[in-house]
Amino acid sequence: MTEPSEDFDQANILVVDDSRANLRLLVDILTQQGYKARPVMDGYAALKAVKAQPPDLILLDIMMPGIKGYAVCEHLKNDDSYKNIPIIFLSALHDSQDKVEAFAKGGVDYITKPFQPDEVVARVNTHLTICHLQKDLQKRNKQLEEKNAMLEDALAQVKKLSGLLPLCANCSKVRNDDGYWQDVASYIRHHSEADITHGICPDCVKKLYPEIYQRLKEKGKEGVF
Repeated sequence: MTEPSEDFDQANILVVDDSRANLRLLVDILTQQGYKARPVMDGYAALKAVKAQPPDLILLDIMMPGIKGYAVCEHLKNDDSYKNIPIIFLSALHDSQDKVEAFAKGGVDYITKPFQPDEVVARVNTHLTICHLQKDLQKRNKQLEEKNAMLEDALAQVKKLSGLLPLCANCSKVRNDDGYWQDVASYIRHHSEADITHGICPDCVKKLYPEIYQRLKEKGKEGVF
């Protein structure tokens, strides 16, 4: 995405119109508002200007010799590097169908000639503000995604058993999340990052292998298994 200026009050605006009088008027209107206005007189020059320095917004005349404004807009909207630059169409055409087509081609707004300075300023300000807010939202979403990823990593590292464990008083099996009973070792493997090793406790040695236990006890090693 082509990003607008951090301070949209000093935004870079490309003005495209084949009339020198219209260009002068629009440039005067915009510069009085503190914007940097870059005038060009045809569609080919507009495409070159965009590639040389992507603007924050484009005021684009529809009816021009050579490549028309609609074609310029389509070309930019088909390029991932420039497709998010807002384009406001300029035209002396007042037919509603022309406005419908302007929006269908990807324009965000439509200003009819002759220009009214207050209208030009209001529409430019509106779409620069929208662009600024979209950029800020994308930035916040990216920060949120990064924080979520960090949180998931942290949770993965501290994964552990918590809460009450339903344990059978007779066989010591654990009731799992699905309501089925399973051995403790399997339950722990599924619910934690612990590795299971097997040994035998002194009480079980004494019960199952009394002779071995007795010999170890005599050597003072009954607690080592």
